[in-house]
Amino acid sequence: MYDNKRLGFLYVMPFVLGVLLFKLFPFAMSFALSFTQYDLIDPPTFIGLENYRELASDDPLFRKSLGVTLLFAVLAVPLRVGFALLIAHVLNFKLRGINFFRAAFYLPSILGGSIAVAVLWRFIFSKSGLVNLLLVKLGLTPIAWLADENYSMWTIVLLFTWQFGSAMVIFLAALQNVPMSLYEAARCDGANRWQQFWRITVPLITPVIFFNMIMQMVHAFQEFNGPYMITEGGPLSSTYVLALYIYDQSFRFFNLGYGAALSWVLFALVGGLSLISFWSSRYWVFYAGEKEESR
Repeated sequence: MYDNKRLGFLYVMPFVLGVLLFKLFPFAMSFALSFTQYDLIDPPTFIGLENYRELASDDPLFRKSLGVTLLFAVLAVPLRVGFALLIAHVLNFKLRGINFFRAAFYLPSILGGSIAVAVLWRFIFSKSGLVNLLLVKLGLTPIAWLADENYSMWTIVLLFTWQFGSAMVIFLAALQNVPMSLYEAARCDGANRWQQFWRITVPLITPVIFFNMIMQMVHAFQEFNGPYMITEGGPLSSTYVLALYIYDQSFRFFNLGYGAALSWVLFALVGGLSLISFWSSRYWVFYAGEKEESR
């Protein structure tokens, strides 16, 4: 029995060591570095809360990047979740060759976060790119997608939305668990497809909608590849998200202490929004068995 326990510990040891070395240790070290001035060359110098005071009162670029990040999340998260739900609803129908279309729609989520796709996206939205060529063919005026601050945000929002595959698969699994008897009863009562969707489908999958919204919100606040590779934070810092600012402070200006403080502000922001989301979920998320338990 003792040998079996030792063998079990040996099996889990690589995972435990990986979590300790690559997750918990950097997590704790970043918190400690946020109270220091550190440039990767000289030893860290403890400066207390100075980094947090500076970003709160004397850093307009932080406020700009925070506003850009919030705007990106407000635009991108509902679009990705809504589009994933729409496509999952369509792919839930029993049609010929539906498995091929499910795989095809999932593919962008595998490729979408790569550097190569971000570079391709930049060429697509360039001045002579595919999007502007299509606009010219339609008799419309080309748009300076990457040079106009009114349109640059939409390039990275569309890239983020295009990567909806993982959320779509989760929605598809939830939709397939909705009892067909409820739809049959609704049809007998004269409900059309739109009414069935809003009165039956959406209430029954609200836990999955909530889960996808939380996950996509976390991803949105961590978005980096799109703003970095497509717009480089411009023009006029219109796509300069907080993750890009953290990268610049840490690895371009070698101000790792300040970058760590920014990272913890981002962590606190995501954590706070998550707590608010969990608090609000009691009013619109319905779990199976709640009525039976209340009785």
